[in-house]
Amino acid sequence: MRRNRTIIQALIGATILAGGLTALTPAAQASTPVGCSEGELVAAINLANASGGDTLALAPGCIYRMTSAHGGGASDALPVITSRVELLGPATITRASGSRFRIAEVSATGNFTLTTEVKLTNGSANGDGGAILNHGAVTLTNSRLSGNTATGNGGGLANADTPSGTAPAATFTTGPTFTGDAVSNNTAGSRGGGIYNGLNDTLTTTGVSGTNTQLRITGNTAGNALSLSGGKGGGIAAVNSTKTTLTETTVTTNHALGLFGTAGGVYRLNGIMVTTNSPITANTPNNCVGSVPAVPNCTG
Repeated sequence: MRRNRTIIQALIGATILAGGLTALTPAAQASTPVGCSEGELVAAINLANASGGDTLALAPGCIYRMTSAHGGGASDALPVITSRVELLGPATITRASGSRFRIAEVSATGNFTLTTEVKLTNGSANGDGGAILNHGAVTLTNSRLSGNTATGNGGGLANADTPSGTAPAATFTTGPTFTGDAVSNNTAGSRGGGIYNGLNDTLTTTGVSGTNTQLRITGNTAGNALSLSGGKGGGIAAVNSTKTTLTETTVTTNHALGLFGTAGGVYRLNGIMVTTNSPITANTPNNCVGSVPAVPNCTG
């Protein structure tokens, strides 16, 4: 990993003879390469946090196997994101078998971006946010949360409940060349098997029009079959959120378990919700039943 980064990139001068002026055009900012190891990834994020932010180019095709927690006490595989940190893929970050910890936590000052096939998998949180617990800003572009678990809310991602101050915001975007599922096979013990959007928070998901190009939230589960209270929102749960916006997003074959489990697709309690060309279908035991007010454009 390159230890010394250029804070201000060299300017390429283009001399304009007329008037004796010199126009300077800034070059594009380079990313910092990260070797394919747990230690190098942790060191790179620590350095990015300390220097006010960086774009980190993960080793293409690397599987970063996190064997221990490096942030949030013993709660998070990665150091807590406290500044602007962007990870460029394709690469996978996964929890190795053993101790329980989520993959990433974002502080109120943090801005965490995953770009170009970055996958977070096998996170296991004792609480909220199996892959990501967000107190700041999170953006996933053509990236994935898959196979993560949380004992509380948000098996894939949890926007943390925020009674006051700046509330978390999460944005999921997929483009026309992205295939497969953006949020899949995650499990939450309570609400939001795939995604939990909490008090005062905002969530935006945007795919591309077409049968195979919409952003897909599928195969996620909220609740436990033995639970009396039951899970809510197998795909998404938005609870007292400021706004939840789904555009060109498919929410399908997600599940809410337990005796009183409901809204296997999308669960809403208060807050503004907007859905545009976003089918919510084939979820169990129903799609959106129990939401107050109802989820727009959702039946069953």
